[in-house]
Parts: sequence; C-alpha cells; structure tokens
Amino acid sequence: MVEVNWGPDGLAPCAVQNALTGRLLMIGHMNQSSLELSMTTGFVHFWSRSRNKMWKKGETSGHTLSVVSLRTDCDRDALVCLALPEGPTCHTGVQSCFFEPLHGALKSPILHALTEEIEDRKRSDSNASYTKSLLSKGVHKISEKVIEESQEFVEALKDESDDRVASECADILFHCMVGLAHRSLSIEDVAMQLLKRFGISGHDEKRSRE
Repeated sequence: MVEVNWGPDGLAPCAVQNALTGRLLMIGHMNQSSLELSMTTGFVHFWSRSRNKMWKKGETSGHTLSVVSLRTDCDRDALVCLALPEGPTCHTGVQSCFFEPLHGALKSPILHALTEEIEDRKRSDSNASYTKSLLSKGVHKISEKVIEESQEFVEALKDESDDRVASECADILFHCMVGLAHRSLSIEDVAMQLLKRFGISGHDEKRSRE
C-alpha cells in the first residue's frame, strides 16, 4: 500500500466526494488508524481534532458514508474518498457541507444541476417551460422525443462535426433525464447501475436525493 505523508500532527486532510455525482460532500481529517478503519469497515472514519478522538461519520445520526475508493495526491499528503452517502452529509441537514455561494451560478456538477432543474420544473405549477410540458404530456411524448433525438444523434455520428455529435448526444441525455424524472428516478440511479457493473454495490435502499 502507498504510504501517506502524514503531517506533523499525524493527520492528513480528506475530501469526500459522492461517488455517483462527483459532488464534494465534506472535508475531514484522517490519521493512519482512521484510514485503516475506513478501509477495513467500509465506512468513512475521521480523527476529530476538536474532540481528540476517532469518529465514524454518521455514528449518531445514521448518515454514514460508504467507502467506494480512497486515493492520495501526488505528494501523498492529502486524501480523497469516493463514497456513497446515506442521507445528508452536513450536520445542518443538507447533502453537502459546501452550500454557501461565493462565485458562479453552478452549485453542483452539471448532471446533478440538470437533475435539480428538471425536478424544479416537475414541481412547478406553471406549464410554460418545455420540460414541464413534456412531463405533463407523459411517457408517450417523452418517448417520441428520445427516439427523435436518438435518430439525430445517429445521423450526426455518420458525417457531422464533433461539436454537432456532442450536441445531439446532450439532447438525448436531457430527454432521457426527463424520462427518468417522469418515473421519479434520476441520473444517480443510472450511475448506481454503472457502479454495479464495476462490481461495486451500495446500500439496497434508495438513496436520498441531493
């Protein structure tokens, strides 16, 4: 195993990302013992600097973080953990500790941001938006659009520009995500299926939406 260059206090910062969305959930500190516990138990453990003790994330709230993978940086003095969250990660009850805006409009990775936007349109009472109109018309209309956009993608793939191919693929993805929302699913459910194809499985119960 690669050796971590622990700091003078025996600690290294560890950033935790949602393995399904890439969203940064929190940053804690690990030492050798908490790193080993995280790897052996499958649940993220940290060293609490304020309490001067080991703690399992979610040990009282139940909002645990299941380890998918752990990596260190090129200097081996910082860690990143891809994890599957069980419920909200932040003690305030929200999914990520990083929610205070400083700059820019995008608050999460683009696919997750698009999921949130589609869900907002789904809950809206207004029928003015294209997304809401698709959802209102139901599975038949959504399916028609997925088929139509798929054909346009295939045509672009044959002999059109790379930018056009990417654009048409984006159209398919958007309409598929609308279809997922119609079934009260999200891109996270698709990502979970992809994780399973890597031999990685999380909790059986459906995860809280971010």
